[in-house]
Amino acid sequence: MSLPPILTTTAQVAEFAAELEKHSVIAVDLEADSMHNYQEKVCLLQFSTPEKTVLIDPLAGADLSLLQPILADPQVRKIFHAADYDIRCLARDFAIEINGLFDTMISSQFLGEEKFGLADVLRKYFAVELDKQYQRADWSKRPMSEGMIRYAAEDTSHLHGLVAELEGQLREKGRLEWVQEECTLLEKVRFAVHEGPLFLRSKGAGTLDRRQLAVLENLLQWRDSEAQRRDCPLYKVLGNKSLLQLAKLQSLDRKKLSAVEGLSPRLIDRYGGKILCAVGLALDLPETDLPVYPRAVRRMKDPQVEKRMNKLKDWRKKVAVQLELDPGVLINNALLDELARKQPRVEQDLGEISLLKNWQRKVLGEGILRTLN
Repeated sequence: MSLPPILTTTAQVAEFAAELEKHSVIAVDLEADSMHNYQEKVCLLQFSTPEKTVLIDPLAGADLSLLQPILADPQVRKIFHAADYDIRCLARDFAIEINGLFDTMISSQFLGEEKFGLADVLRKYFAVELDKQYQRADWSKRPMSEGMIRYAAEDTSHLHGLVAELEGQLREKGRLEWVQEECTLLEKVRFAVHEGPLFLRSKGAGTLDRRQLAVLENLLQWRDSEAQRRDCPLYKVLGNKSLLQLAKLQSLDRKKLSAVEGLSPRLIDRYGGKILCAVGLALDLPETDLPVYPRAVRRMKDPQVEKRMNKLKDWRKKVAVQLELDPGVLINNALLDELARKQPRVEQDLGEISLLKNWQRKVLGEGILRTLN
């Protein structure tokens, strides 16, 4: 197979955007550099029409706004596999919205596939083997190797054929509407804008006292600055577990650093002084300046709610077996909890359940009401 063309100029993108308008279905994917840089970014876009595959290199500086109309047009189907991350990245980096989505991963899940990664489904339906060595490649590096280019092209070149396989099965099982609703909801996802102290996004911070929380925040701020300086992901400076362990120590010196998991002698030589400085500043803070971890009001345990929850889980398990679906795909625990607490009695009550989707109301509504009543 010859290598696909790689577009690098605004003129080339404009010409290709005009070509895309002639198609009612296009397959789309992207590659980013989240494993290699501080601020992740889209490094490559892949498009496949039924006739050919084309790559676009956004790092070359072309204006991608010309793609906005075609990708936002709901009359043109956009095939993605696992679109969640891609939709968020496209909106953040290029203000590109996706409408008319058809996600082949969601389709695979709703067909009861136990393995629904792209490599797994392509192997099953087309005996295609994707080269996994490129899954963690640094897509920001130029020039890209021939292997990377071929790998990127494979991500979309088979999606048209995959839809043909999956859509027929979904229709046969009466689940095409389920997938369509899920895809419509997925089109709206966006990256959250995080504000406030960094410890709010750090697992385990809620177990610390206020002084330890101050230490953790200082360490997180230091790591963030260092990652920015080196232009690398946070974990490549120091892992979360190491920072949490440092925060829990009552006192710290260079000798104690060596006992912290993940802190090698090389890292201690490189960062030991800065870590001790960050910890020392937090230990010197007056009590009045120590941060407070926000605590949500704990719900009182309600035995009746727990009883209903257990009944719903038992019911879900039986239905999932009948439909040959993963229970979590069928109905997740957050929705079961809302149902157990609000306890809808009649069909009209189901409209008050915010997490319940239309397809779930149609397919599962009667069983939910029967279980709760």
